[in-house]
Amino acid sequence: MGNADYKYPAAAAGAECPHRVEVPPPQPFTKFLKTSLKETFFSDDPLRQFKNQPASRKLMLGLQYFFPILEWAPRYTFQFFKADLISGITIASLAIPQGISYAKLANLPPILGLYSSFVPPLIYAMMGSSRDLAVGTVEVGSLLIASMLGNEVNAIEDPETYIHLAFLTTFFAGVFQASLGFRRLGFVVDFLSHATIVGFMGGAATVACLRQLKGILGLYHFTQSTDVISVMRCVFTQTHQWRWESGVLGCCFLFFLMLTKYFSKRRPKFFWISAMAPLTSVILGTLLVYLTHAERHGVQVIGDLKKGLNPPSVSDLPFGSPYLPTAIKTGIVVGVVAMAEGIAVGRSFAMFKNYNIDGNKEMIAFGMMNIVGSCTSCYLTTGPFSRSAVNFNAGCKTAMSNIVMAVAVMFTLLFLTPLFHYTPIVVLSSIIIAAMLGLIDYDAAIHLWHVDKFDFVVCMAAYFGVVFGSVEIGLVLAVAISLLRLLLFVARPRTVVLGNIPNSKLYRSVDQYPAATTVPGVLILEIDAPIYFANASYLRERILRWIDEEEDKLKSAGESSLQYVILDMGAVGNIDTSGISMFEEVKKIMERRDLKLVLANPGGEVMKKMNKSKFIEELGAEWIYLTVGEAVGACNFKLHPSKSKATTDDSSIV
Repeated sequence: MGNADYKYPAAAAGAECPHRVEVPPPQPFTKFLKTSLKETFFSDDPLRQFKNQPASRKLMLGLQYFFPILEWAPRYTFQFFKADLISGITIASLAIPQGISYAKLANLPPILGLYSSFVPPLIYAMMGSSRDLAVGTVEVGSLLIASMLGNEVNAIEDPETYIHLAFLTTFFAGVFQASLGFRRLGFVVDFLSHATIVGFMGGAATVACLRQLKGILGLYHFTQSTDVISVMRCVFTQTHQWRWESGVLGCCFLFFLMLTKYFSKRRPKFFWISAMAPLTSVILGTLLVYLTHAERHGVQVIGDLKKGLNPPSVSDLPFGSPYLPTAIKTGIVVGVVAMAEGIAVGRSFAMFKNYNIDGNKEMIAFGMMNIVGSCTSCYLTTGPFSRSAVNFNAGCKTAMSNIVMAVAVMFTLLFLTPLFHYTPIVVLSSIIIAAMLGLIDYDAAIHLWHVDKFDFVVCMAAYFGVVFGSVEIGLVLAVAISLLRLLLFVARPRTVVLGNIPNSKLYRSVDQYPAATTVPGVLILEIDAPIYFANASYLRERILRWIDEEEDKLKSAGESSLQYVILDMGAVGNIDTSGISMFEEVKKIMERRDLKLVLANPGGEVMKKMNKSKFIEELGAEWIYLTVGEAVGACNFKLHPSKSKATTDDSSIV
């Protein structure tokens, strides 16, 4: 990099008239406000399909928006049903043991896990836009409920209050989700970055696995805390109560589950093996306990499960409870986490099948199924990855697979629940551990380290916050660090020096392109962010520091002094009054130092505000150019009129 060999472009200002930078025509405030609101809340233009349609068609389109089943049901075929029937039965075989296991993880009666796999999938099948999402309870949501509600109410000492609070939490989660969807505020979920989710899920999975040592070792008393130190202290202070029979049984089933998962991963065609493994484990464990009477030798069993469909629970929602603030707080937290997981899973599988899902519509569907679920003895549900992956691999075509799964669970509730009496708790713990280990994504963490160290820090903050603190601390810590990074992006925008790419009119960063040459007497800076009150002071100091460094460099090299400073405004999408004031200050400081400020490629919004503030008039319209190349040509023409004239003459001779 250097300026000694800089060659003046043939198309200098004297040879080619620079283009005028236009100020956008003024528009009414109402039109501006309407456009801004549309871009913020209706970026996907959901009302586009209603244009030029008769009233009857608009009514049908409106119903189809909220109930997508009305769109795909008329086109449903028997071929689709065969595929959905196979998928539905397959995910039902996974939903039944998972539902029981995750209810146990949430410190709720196992039957609630089955209830939650019956009603919510029916609601989602009518209102959801994803063809592949399989609805049910999730590991992290269950753990969050156990952790946050468990801090207020002991599930063992006061089970009725705890269950009612779980229903109330589900209700508020649904209200929060649906309200975000109706208000088109889906972008709120984007504040949970990928790095945050990876770390949070990994930490929650680690804590959940350690807490399952209670079931694996056959312990009766266990800590309510979720941090790893409290859990391990509780485990190792009760070594005299460890049951080797339960431990051996748990390790055997865990090995079986991990083996089937490994086999299915290596042979994707046999995905159904790992999908059927949890139900197979439940059946084998139940038969083993029943035949050997292992419950008499320290192996804990589920016991009686209530037969019948979901009882109504509207009257069980304790809106007057002293724990109402806890339920609201827990509902918001688990609602956001469940939304983030469900929408991310839905979009992932939609990408494979080349169709789109509406995030706001999904929020409405999640919210309604949780509101209805809370009134029918269900707790938090969303679209878990494991169940949805099985649904996808089984070849589902529509959301009908959720209806098939719900019918299978209904049949289980009506006729098969007594068969789960002898199901050992240790098998459920093994199922949870096997599922949770899949949430610890080592590869994603390593990828974050290689690509973006700050994202890796966010990931680790979430992980260690959950493991050594609590799930709330981990989530808050990760979101806080992510927001801090967002503020740093805004408050400390990047500025770089530009140079000319040899044999071209292009100007790029001299750090990225070492061959780029700087222009004698001209400093070209690029600002890579909108200019607001939060970064105006920083940019003023940074621009002046660039000028000082450039003048020192020229003085030490004995080259010509600096005359012009060109600011490339191509990446500055907007500016506020603080930003304009900053430019006015920079201009005055530069004039005192016999320097001239030149602007290149300012956007329409920037030009409009600078025009209204009279800054264009103060700077001079002749110092605002459409491109950096034109600005450099004009500066060179004023710096070296004889060289520019000679270059122009040579060009005309050629």
